[in-house]
Amino acid sequence: MKIAATPKDKLFQTAARLFYQHGYRAIGVDTIAAESGIGKMTLYRHYPSKDDLIVAFLHQSNEDFWSYFEQSTNDSATAREKLLAFFQALQNYAVSPECYGCPFINVATEFPETDYAGHQVALEHKQAVRSRFNRLAREAGARQPEVLANALHLLMDGAYMAARMYGASADNPAADVAEAARQLIDAQCVV
Repeated sequence: MKIAATPKDKLFQTAARLFYQHGYRAIGVDTIAAESGIGKMTLYRHYPSKDDLIVAFLHQSNEDFWSYFEQSTNDSATAREKLLAFFQALQNYAVSPECYGCPFINVATEFPETDYAGHQVALEHKQAVRSRFNRLAREAGARQPEVLANALHLLMDGAYMAARMYGASADNPAADVAEAARQLIDAQCVV
């Protein structure tokens, strides 16, 4: 038996979909209320401001990302294999019609002010990703783990930007991100 979504859940799911597909500034509370079928008063009862809704979406996106990361690397025995598995999963996602880029890059682009709460959540997320890449690079035996971690971080963000720019088209350069990651890893790690 399927449990009906609460008004708060329905508002959140609608806002998350709209923010991810269309951006944060392009979507107003009127659109969220109209698309969800829930009134603005109810929206403001659960989320006092649009910024609160954006931050909630980013926190959920962070949780989703780490679940995705674990799921895509779970069957990998070594740190090197985990990095390669993550980039293969990223490639599959970045060339799919479901990918609209990275919600963290998107918020930092639309709200470049570093004191904006959403920007801060995005920065924390990206720092955690770099830290994980750095740890895995060390475990994989990289000669310069921080250099490899930074390169992989930039490669990941480039794939997300390519997904946003090219979508699921045949000429999306993210179609080669797994091979690019393998080459970086091979260049840094003694196999």
